[in-house]
Amino acid sequence: MDTRIILADKNGVEIGHLDGVETDIDIGTDNDFELKTSVQNWNKQMTFDSLVYIEETEFGGIIKEVESDTSQDAIYARGNTFRGMLAKKVIEPPQGQDYRTVSGEVCNIVRDLIREHGLSDLFSVVDMVDAIEIQKFQFDRYATLLDGIVKMLQSINHRLSLAYIKNSMEAGYVRVQIVPIKDYSEEMELSQDCRLNFVVNEKRNGVNHLICLGKGDLKDRIVKHLYIQKNGTIGETKYYTGIEENTETYDYSNAEEAELVEKGKERLKERMNSKTFKPSIKDGITEEYEIGDIIAGRDYITGITVRKPVIGKIYTYSKGTEKIEYKIEGDD
Repeated sequence: MDTRIILADKNGVEIGHLDGVETDIDIGTDNDFELKTSVQNWNKQMTFDSLVYIEETEFGGIIKEVESDTSQDAIYARGNTFRGMLAKKVIEPPQGQDYRTVSGEVCNIVRDLIREHGLSDLFSVVDMVDAIEIQKFQFDRYATLLDGIVKMLQSINHRLSLAYIKNSMEAGYVRVQIVPIKDYSEEMELSQDCRLNFVVNEKRNGVNHLICLGKGDLKDRIVKHLYIQKNGTIGETKYYTGIEENTETYDYSNAEEAELVEKGKERLKERMNSKTFKPSIKDGITEEYEIGDIIAGRDYITGITVRKPVIGKIYTYSKGTEKIEYKIEGDD
């Protein structure tokens, strides 16, 4: 099988397919890519500022690093994915204000953010059929552009959809769409019955009591206790006690109470009991699940079931075989 990876020059003019080039593209987590080829097969046009992409997907980016390793007879080309380019921009609070807040039609908000961060030459936001208004959404201080947009869209149960669109008449572009999050957990359950390999893990020794330490010194320091409840939610009433209680501290100095609680909840979600499901689909590519969508998995052997959003996808091509591996929330 020939790779579907296309190489284009810095102006987006297609050069051709990169057949035989080993490819690893990570979107959603590391948000970077690596291409590997032998010295003999090196295409000199696979160099700085050139684009690589799989048409009508978000697997792609711009080459910003080239490495030649004579001991391996290999040349590597690396860079950030399109999603990774959003992660390299920061949303700053306006001068004299604590936070950046936005209101208005969500597509216009995203379009304005992309424009003010200098990315509108490559990224193009598509209007929604049914416009959605957002009122006074507050970004985290100095959040990345990617994290800020994703969190804002999650607040309205939507996700970010990116795809590189090739244009025969002019340079291609990254299409930016805002689409509803899909929950596949009620329709399909990935298991041994499906054509995939997976690793499933259930962790029951996570933190269920977090002591959050904020602004102040010694006895005057702000202290908030957060507890995991029986149903997995976070509250301020202790549920787990004795041998079942696992406690950690979270030091967030100079934080006022409201921010301390908000960040403490985020920290506790990272440290609490978890279930992970890491599927990979071989011998063919499926675009059924996208970053932000929710899927379910079951391991018949251990009886572990998981319902989690997809947070990452890794595309690889090696020795004629394509593969996509999904990363699920909670994966280490």
